[in-house]
Amino acid sequence: MNEEEQQLDPVSIDTEEDEEIEPLSGYPMFHVTLYKSHVSSPYQLTIPAESAHILPHKTATVTLTRGKKSWKTTYFGSHPTHKRFDFSSWKEFAVDNNLKVGDVCIFELIELSGEALKLKVQVLRGDFPSILLGNDGTSDNPIIVE
Repeated sequence: MNEEEQQLDPVSIDTEEDEEIEPLSGYPMFHVTLYKSHVSSPYQLTIPAESAHILPHKTATVTLTRGKKSWKTTYFGSHPTHKRFDFSSWKEFAVDNNLKVGDVCIFELIELSGEALKLKVQVLRGDFPSILLGNDGTSDNPIIVE
């Protein structure tokens, strides 16, 4: 391969649409790597079982905040194994934030009071240059992104 063929195309980031990534605040948090069912029909987001203990075991109103915007949804936490957000309002959040398969949402529990929850959401985009997809880095052969 010559030098021109080895050049990676730059990854474009729409800074008007995406919020800046902020340091975590130290509040309880969990993350979800998004799959097709999270970002297209049926738009389901089930809380990972290993993180469900962070949230209450009841139904509650939830405010999801990202940057300066917020979305209201319902959290269904009374089921012993399948804690989730309301489908239709999760869909609105996913569409408004242009969520895609491979993105990671980090949810920080900012407030827990009475019947309400407030979760701060940060989105780490899973966009990688196509040349990197399918290349598995190892400690002996790391993938270097400059």
